[in-house]
Amino acid sequence: MAIIDTLTLDVADPEAAARFYADAFDLDDTRLRLRPATEPTTGFRGFTLALTVPRPADVDSFVASATAAGATVIKPAAKSLWGYGGVVQAPDGAIWKLATSAKKDTGPATRRIDDFVLLLGVADFAATKRFYVEHGLTVAKSFGRTYAEFDAGDGPVKLALYRRRALAKDLGVAPDGSGSHRLTVNAVGTAAFTDLDGFEWAAAA
Repeated sequence: MAIIDTLTLDVADPEAAARFYADAFDLDDTRLRLRPATEPTTGFRGFTLALTVPRPADVDSFVASATAAGATVIKPAAKSLWGYGGVVQAPDGAIWKLATSAKKDTGPATRRIDDFVLLLGVADFAATKRFYVEHGLTVAKSFGRTYAEFDAGDGPVKLALYRRRALAKDLGVAPDGSGSHRLTVNAVGTAAFTDLDGFEWAAAA
């Protein structure tokens, strides 16, 4: 079974980005790696990184620390049908969603991250889902032709698929974009490949 080991973001200033992610989300290179960007990109890159947390206080805490570190709020944290969440954009351009299924706090913020999810917005949902199954991933949850989540195994990062336009609408951004995704998925249990939407996977050492 293919398991995601880490994600690599291409950023203009890796040192500044490392400080941002440590201050904003308490992240280090065990899940997120950074390298200098070399390819141009414009608009929506077709993905978001989502941190699932225990309660609304955690969403508020992470949104506050992210904005203090330099992030821009795209969607202020608010209740929704599915829980409570907000969306911010890091200084390097990556979009992050902070969310919880809980609608009420049962205590103060814990700063705990329950799940780290890479959510890809794809053009052909059925074909991409089938592509990933053929490349060694196992579907854990699936809701029709709208959303699919894959089994993360004992890896630190989950993969999920959503239709690109629906994902952009959910995030509050325009769906158009071109150039590099500025993202590489590093995985064990699979060879390097590029998926149907141009997302690159590398074999983790």
